[in-house]
Amino acid sequence: MGKILNYHRPIRMILLINIIAFTLLYLYKESYDYHTILFGLGVIGLINTAYFLLKWGSCGDEYLFLIVAMLVSIGIIMIYRLDKSLGIKQITWFVIGIVLFFLSYFVYQKFNFWDRLIYVYMGCSFILFLLTLLLGKNIQGATNWIVVKGQSIQPSEIIKIFFVFFIASYYKHPEKLKIPPIPVNGKKINIGSDIVLSAAAYMYMGFLVLQREWGSAVLFFIVYFTLLYVFENGKKILLINGILAVLGGIGGFLFVHHIKVRVDVWLNPWKDIAGTGYQITQSLFAIGSGGFFGRGIGLGSPKYIPEVQTDFIFSAICEEMGIFGGTAVVFLFFLLVYRGCKIAMEVENAFNKAVALGITIMFGFQTFIIIGGVIKLIPMTGITLPFVSYGGSSLTTSFIALGILQAISKKAYEVEEELTVAKE
Repeated sequence: MGKILNYHRPIRMILLINIIAFTLLYLYKESYDYHTILFGLGVIGLINTAYFLLKWGSCGDEYLFLIVAMLVSIGIIMIYRLDKSLGIKQITWFVIGIVLFFLSYFVYQKFNFWDRLIYVYMGCSFILFLLTLLLGKNIQGATNWIVVKGQSIQPSEIIKIFFVFFIASYYKHPEKLKIPPIPVNGKKINIGSDIVLSAAAYMYMGFLVLQREWGSAVLFFIVYFTLLYVFENGKKILLINGILAVLGGIGGFLFVHHIKVRVDVWLNPWKDIAGTGYQITQSLFAIGSGGFFGRGIGLGSPKYIPEVQTDFIFSAICEEMGIFGGTAVVFLFFLLVYRGCKIAMEVENAFNKAVALGITIMFGFQTFIIIGGVIKLIPMTGITLPFVSYGGSSLTTSFIALGILQAISKKAYEVEEELTVAKE
């Protein structure tokens, strides 16, 4: 009973922040009704219940959920403030996300065949890619949405998990990508499995390029290249991929108009402040006007930024919660990456190690890419901030990935406990 009632300070802080924020929204000048308080209590209750279950079940690294709960809370508060209807939808997706979090945790824990499904991961990914290209809806220049019964789904969010599992399966069973020697002019040419892996990885990125999902293509490459760097012994394959990345970047800038515009806007957004540079300049104005502690929840003007609830949620946070709030968000992601890397280092199984690291890299670099674009550190790419931005596909698949990482942390903790018992 003592373990169940042993609530740590972080969960109390999360609950307190939610209480204060939703109370401020209720008192906000636009006069949110009593439903605001009810939704706030619902979020608090959901976080509390999920944390209780994690503590009660000894489900691995509890801090993973605490970090994400804080990020989701900040996101919901800001989205609800921007648009009440979107805030309610995000809370609904949060409920679904929590269910999927525990479901993915228990399913991943129960079965041990995940490392043997390399062809399944690749096949499912390419089927989703083809469905997106054939049936996808073009939104803001990218064909990356499928509409099912009025609900938009972004398949590339699901494919992210398949991609990580595909690469992790390879590093557990590299022989599965080995192909027979190819006869050429009477000679047999052997193609290494690492070359086949690279070809498959670039096929993933190629489909994303066809869908004009430039940000996701960059993210997939970073995940692939980082895992390559960690698990490959040879430097030649790293050098080849590095050169291909540089050539791809140069080619994209020279021959793809959309990328050239993004780079031009990044270099000088003030040149066309009312046109192509409007979004990023409004973002910079919002961040600058927030100061250190922000203008206060509901007292800023983030609605001037187009797509603020998705691509530019970080700007809204900085305007109303200040640099202090923005830094807190960045620090939370640093903690999430740290915990993920710690889990990857502690778990012994090669597949679990690669999956844990891949998911962590995905969260970390996705955060860097979007925040870097918002503050004009790098060109804007149009991907979402994990757990914070508005979007059902992004939030639910992020919770699935988190559930898998949570399950791997449980395995790592079990190994650590066995070693401790053995030493005693």
